[in-house]
Amino acid sequence: MAGEIWLFIKEKLRAMMRWIGSLFVKLWLYIKGLVSSTTGDTWRKILVGLPLVFVVYILLGMPIANRIDDDLSPVIEKTAGGSFAVDTIIHLVDREVEKNNWTANDPFFFPAFYLDNTPNYQRGMIAAISRFSFELRDQIGRVRSSSAADKDLDLAAGNLSKDPNEWVLGGGKFLPRTASDSFYKEGLRQLQSYNARVANGDAVFERRSDNLLATLERIASDLGASSAAQDQYIEENAGGFLPDFGVDNEFYQIKGQVYAYAMILTALQDDFSKVLKDRELESLYRQLLISMRNAANLDPLVVTNGSPSGIVQNHLSIQGFYLLRARTQLKEITNVLLK
Repeated sequence: MAGEIWLFIKEKLRAMMRWIGSLFVKLWLYIKGLVSSTTGDTWRKILVGLPLVFVVYILLGMPIANRIDDDLSPVIEKTAGGSFAVDTIIHLVDREVEKNNWTANDPFFFPAFYLDNTPNYQRGMIAAISRFSFELRDQIGRVRSSSAADKDLDLAAGNLSKDPNEWVLGGGKFLPRTASDSFYKEGLRQLQSYNARVANGDAVFERRSDNLLATLERIASDLGASSAAQDQYIEENAGGFLPDFGVDNEFYQIKGQVYAYAMILTALQDDFSKVLKDRELESLYRQLLISMRNAANLDPLVVTNGSPSGIVQNHLSIQGFYLLRARTQLKEITNVLLK
């Protein structure tokens, strides 16, 4: 019986291969006939026209692909009994990967390849989300730090930490590979699975003050690294005679990071409301959110890198001012949580 089934499968495979072979022959004959019947003048028109069509396609597509979604009050569906912070990062990843299109890894024949603001904004966002996912895995998603990591959170943290610039081809490799956005989609599904289990009581989201403390310290540390990068960039590049075409890359990557953290911190206010109330931190936390939102809302028409003491604005310095305020407020909150 097994031999007959195998014989049947082999016959079907041979028939399919013959059909594919005949299809390729027909396609080759069609292309050969089309090429032989095309005059030299037509070929010249095609050779001139194709680059022009490509340029027009890129120029028309760039404004469409350029999308800085910094809405700080989106409608986010809350999972009853789950974590609002997890719901929030699920919303952000889904929006940037599924709805807005992940542009950071687009190849040269996509209009977004020639943009820098949107890809850098998305890189900043995913960096912040990735760091928070590690905090979920290492702290909030465990009963104690010595207990085993939640499987979904472990997988999600790994997927969300992938290089944001990877496409299916490239990087000196001949074989296809998994694109960045495919990893992020998988991480999204794992976060959804985790939060559903939290809602059902099958996974933990520990709303303890020490977990909030560790999370805020990690965010403050990350913002501190961005602030240091800003200072270095300003010191090395500010006030030059020629326009600075790289400052917007730095600005929008930090903007994406700050936006994601502003959304996460807003959600943590809901998740850890009891801790904030018990420690009388509600007012200070609201001030922190105002500073984060002010930094995330910055959206100049043209990002400039003038001398801090000059006439031309330095938008990195303005952004850095709000970061410094937020870091100071984070420090004040963590000092109270330490007591």
